[in-house]
Order: sequence, then structure tokens, then C-alpha cells
Amino acid sequence: MLRFRARFRARFRRIPHTVAALALASAAAAAAAQDVTVFAAASLTNALEEIAKIYREKGGGGVKFSFTSSSTLAKQIESGAPADIFASADEEWMDYLAQRNLIEASTRSSRLGNALVLITPASDKRTVDIKPGFDLAGMIGSGKLATGDPAHVPVGRYAQQALTKLGIWDAVAPKIARTDNVRAALLLVERGEAPFGIVYATDAAATGKVSIAGAFPPDSHPPVSYPFAILAKRNRPEVRKFFEFLTGTEAQAVYRKAGFSVK
Repeated sequence: MLRFRARFRARFRRIPHTVAALALASAAAAAAAQDVTVFAAASLTNALEEIAKIYREKGGGGVKFSFTSSSTLAKQIESGAPADIFASADEEWMDYLAQRNLIEASTRSSRLGNALVLITPASDKRTVDIKPGFDLAGMIGSGKLATGDPAHVPVGRYAQQALTKLGIWDAVAPKIARTDNVRAALLLVERGEAPFGIVYATDAAATGKVSIAGAFPPDSHPPVSYPFAILAKRNRPEVRKFFEFLTGTEAQAVYRKAGFSVK
């Protein structure tokens, strides 16, 4: 009996500690639940991370990001991924979610633009005159042209549209290394695994490991546009607060510094 009482008292003494631990865990879970989750195109990585840092320094709440191709993110959102905000690298994937009533339509905003450029590894300082009929296939030779998969990645779509308008798509298409997002294409050129790549100007500017060989004429492809929106049923106060910061004056300064055009 004495042993039973001793064990009972020992277990009873541990109960407050257990309750405290559970309370702390619950508080941590509640805090995490208030974080804002942003699904964003890979080309926005540097700019959005800097904006979130400024936001936190000013007393804003926690922000979590998932960066990859807009197509992958849109499909994940359609499948029920718990995102609050979507930032796409083209209008088509935002349209995809809008058609399925998965965004708060009144919050949709397209304020950023970008340019499409041809890049080479940093050691290759050549310049290329990008014009109708230019011999990109000949310059690539037995190598590869790295860009997003034109079947679903926005940068790849823009690249295909530009190369088609310039009359060289059929010659270049077999040489394309089709990546899952623009940063993966950038990495192939950085490593010298592809002699050329087509990425956004902001991606090229974010690294010292590539050179810009030339810029595609703006009329060779539709304007590169970045629509942002709050997702359906996610319009909580903390989400609205960060969304407003994303499109506010301080954020616009970050976008401009990164090389985006701001509308």
C-alpha cells in the first residue's frame, strides 16, 4: 500500500508539468495557425522573402512560403493545399483557379511585370542579336536550351511564344531542357550544364553566375504579368494585412530593386 501511495503521489506531481507542456503545445499550434501561407512563383523568391523580412521587422505576423512553378502550385491549391495567398507568374494559372471559384475574385491584382532574356554561363560573355530567324539552334549545337516546360510552366510558355513569333521554334524545340520551374532552368546554366537558358530578367539579376546574352523583344510574347490574389475562404484579418503589404508602397520598392516593372 505504501508503495502504491508513493507511486500515486509521484504521478500526481507530474500532472502540472504535463498540463503545462500541453498548454505550451496548444499555444504554439495556435500561433502557427495564424501564420500566413503564400504559394508563389519561383521567380518571386528573393523579392517576397525580403518583403516578409521587412513585414516581420515592422511587427507583422509570421509568413511561410512555398516557391515553385505557378502550375504546380495551382494544382496543389485545387487539391486542397492550405494556402492563403497565390502569386502567379502568368494570368492563365490565376484564371484556372478563378474558374474553379478558388480565389477571392475581388482581391485579384496584377501589378508586376518582367522581361524575358537569353542567358549564358557567366564565363561566356557573348551577346546575341535576338531577331526573326536568328540561329539559336546553331549556337546551341549539341547542348541544351534550359527553360521551363512549355506544357505548363509560365516561363516556358513565354519562351515558346517568343521563339514561335521569331520563326525558330521548330528548330529549337528538340534542344530544350524542360525544367519544373524557372529557377531550375537558371541553375542548369549557372552550373554550365546548358550553354543557354531563357529566364526572366529578375532571375538573371539575382545571381552572378550567368550573363545576359540578349533580351527578347517585348512584342515577341504576351506581357509577363504577375497576378496576386487571396484564396477562397482564406480572407482572415492577418491574411488581408499581409496581402495589403505585398501590394503597398514599401513592397513596390523591393520589386523595383529586384528588377520587376511595377504597374
